Amino acid sequence: MSMNVAESRDTERASLNTPSDLSPEATATLAERINRLVADAYVLYLKTKNFHWHVSGPNFRDFHEMLDDQSSEILESIDPLAERARKLGQPTLRSLGQILELTALTENEKDFVSPYEMLVELMNDNIAIAKSMREAHGVCDDWDDVATASLLEQYIDATEKRTWFLFEAARAADSGGH
Repeated sequence: MSMNVAESRDTERASLNTPSDLSPEATATLAERINRLVADAYVLYLKTKNFHWHVSGPNFRDFHEMLDDQSSEILESIDPLAERARKLGQPTLRSLGQILELTALTENEKDFVSPYEMLVELMNDNIAIAKSMREAHGVCDDWDDVATASLLEQYIDATEKRTWFLFEAARAADSGGH
């Protein structure tokens, strides 16, 4: 039996639709929320790495190492989230343009950012991500998606820990009366 090109493409496309007991509406809604979280994580990862590379000042070593640890933690969250969308039979992100389209965060391309400003900006971004994860968790609850909710619970805790560390580090950096 031979397939023509159109049939082959349809078969390939159908193979992306992983079977699930969740409805197509549920998986589409959940994947949309997950993909926004993945986009936010990419932007936060790059911003954290940017600040890691460019931090300076008396607390350089501590801030540099903390931001490196945090960027690694953020990066490690991306693949499980993206794979969760695929497990639901839905596509995930395919490009930097799509990431920038979906993210709620803003990039920082300034030539110089003080350590205090870096830490506060990252703290606020982590707070925003935690809020978005909680909202996504609510969507998971609506569709009885305990697997995604479970992932989010771990990531919310990690995000809150990063927020706490950034808050305390910002207090240390705030020796100039910001």
